[in-house]
Amino acid sequence: MSTEAVLEGLDPEQREVAEAVQGPVCVLAGAGTGKTRAITHRIAYATLTGVVTPQRVLAVTFTTRAAGELRSRLRQLGAPGVQARTFHAAALRQLSYFWPRVVGGEPPKIIESKIAVVADAAKACRLSLGRSELRDVASEIEWAKVTQNRPEDYPAAVVKAGRKPSTDVVDVARLYAMYEQLRRERNLLDFEGMLELTAAVLTEHREVANQVREQYRYFVVDEFQDVNPLQKLLLDTWLGDRDDLCVVGDPNQTIYSFTGASPSHLLDFTREHPAAKVVRLVRDYRSTPQVVRLANGVIGQARGARHGLELIAQRESGPEPVFNEYDDEIAEADDAARRARKLIDEGVPAREIAILYRVNAQSEAYESALAAAGVPYVLRGAERFFERPEVKQAVIMLRAATRVGADAETDGTGLIHTVRHVLSGAGFSDRAPEGAGAARARWESLAALAQLAEDMAADNPRAALPDFVAELEERAAAQHAPPLEGVTLASLHAAKGLEWDAVFLVGLVEGTLPIVYAETPVQVEEERRLLYVGVTRARVHLSLSWALSRSPGGARRRRPSRFLDGLTGKTTTHTPARADRSKRRPARGPQPCRVCGRPLTAAVERKLGRCEDCPSELNEELLIALKEWRAQVSAEQKVPAYVVFTDATLQAIAEHDPDSLEDLARIPGVGKVKLDRYGEALLSLCGP
Repeated sequence: MSTEAVLEGLDPEQREVAEAVQGPVCVLAGAGTGKTRAITHRIAYATLTGVVTPQRVLAVTFTTRAAGELRSRLRQLGAPGVQARTFHAAALRQLSYFWPRVVGGEPPKIIESKIAVVADAAKACRLSLGRSELRDVASEIEWAKVTQNRPEDYPAAVVKAGRKPSTDVVDVARLYAMYEQLRRERNLLDFEGMLELTAAVLTEHREVANQVREQYRYFVVDEFQDVNPLQKLLLDTWLGDRDDLCVVGDPNQTIYSFTGASPSHLLDFTREHPAAKVVRLVRDYRSTPQVVRLANGVIGQARGARHGLELIAQRESGPEPVFNEYDDEIAEADDAARRARKLIDEGVPAREIAILYRVNAQSEAYESALAAAGVPYVLRGAERFFERPEVKQAVIMLRAATRVGADAETDGTGLIHTVRHVLSGAGFSDRAPEGAGAARARWESLAALAQLAEDMAADNPRAALPDFVAELEERAAAQHAPPLEGVTLASLHAAKGLEWDAVFLVGLVEGTLPIVYAETPVQVEEERRLLYVGVTRARVHLSLSWALSRSPGGARRRRPSRFLDGLTGKTTTHTPARADRSKRRPARGPQPCRVCGRPLTAAVERKLGRCEDCPSELNEELLIALKEWRAQVSAEQKVPAYVVFTDATLQAIAEHDPDSLEDLARIPGVGKVKLDRYGEALLSLCGP
């Protein structure tokens, strides 16, 4: 491909990025502005003009899928030798290569999850932790390691960062120290240790650093707003005293600060590199002017923004975003399912529709509503596509078919016919099974492979079965699953980097977005950016909604997210006819958390009806009134306050806000004696 061909079709700002092939470059790229196009064309242009050879380029991103997409685009642009990897993949490759020379002995085993080791550390420390607590401690250890805080530094670092872990900070520090001890004894290495050890090897062994820096002379880092201190340390070690570095990111999409990521590396790039060229990409090619206007409105209210990335829509006009208010979450879910069904009937593919929420626990109502409405759906964040048994079996069968020459035809139709024939041996048929169980999930996986074959044949009519198998193997390596034919259900965090024709943003109420744990201005602004990410996922159709109560008939005390203030215009308030609840899946097993669905084992959690760390609908004014009443009663009766009611019971009352003795009696901790003694007084406090 010629250099002019590489530059053709780029807008002025994208072309400015592509032609800035030397020295430090900072690209501030808004959502939908073609940042991947700009940086891949920059790399291709640099290699075609002889500035650097492809083998000397290292492009770093955050997911294997994004790395795979970079490699694919670069091959098409004539730069197939470029290395595009995640930080962890690049570090592991280097560490594995140099280990025999600089360390020797048996290399450590890489662990993907800390949970098992943290559980053993808890036993060694004689601490009893549930599954959620173990998960939270593992997250705290990850945060401490990426921010370069040792166990002894952890308590002070937590206070400084304003974090509020669910487990006592002293206990977390003990568990962190024991985790590290067990990890070393067992010759294990976690992902953070991998990055740290790679940086240490390069720092302590000059010959290793020289070899790596000779190999990689030209760096590009995507999603630079998500870089954490440990990743920045490794990047600086790779660079040495050179400055051939291009960073790309969007400060408006900084949503991972809780993991240690910091936008300061992006926003302060010119302080570290005063001679850096800065290019702003603001032409939005993804969304309609109506969606872009709302996105600008959401982020325009942010405090302290200093980058001025206001999007300019490039698409033709579309429908206005819709704002809806509902009496309860069930009505909200039912209407989302009904409207998704309507979009599908009007020709929008199900895989081009998404329902996005703040916490994963919100998905259950939408799973039930979609199933009742007969709308297929895909739960993002579930089992990886290429690890599903039926997909593994299908890939093996397709690979075997290439060895027996099953694909004689090369007109595109031959590929489709052959793939569908092979998949029929794995149970695929043209007609989907009834229901939404395991058989339906298996069929949908195989249908996604059949659809992928049709897409490949449309793009390349001469594609044959070996080409298709090669595509599958490349996608499996990059965990780049083909789009399944169903409405996507995903959290706002999981939706980053994706886009759909139609997006439903649901559950937009105070306490959920912003989440109840967001207390500082910095934390609240990150929640605002989450909404911005959600809005910018939509190409054409966008719906934003909230419910005034959690359950039908509940107190309507919720209020819409503060981030919608001044943006909703005239709100349409309605509660459509409900779907048949008899089709909804019945509850099973022990009492589940009403927020995330996890079985509740601790007594205090069963009393609250939720995990302690899950968000709640706490009526704070009522809780204060209840505690004042309890103090008065305990003083009059000369008994400790907890004898009247425990804190957990008062909190449960404040969350449920009962309006009758029957409702009050359903709350654990309110037995018959206390109901008779205090029931009327409690209800008078709850009030209408």
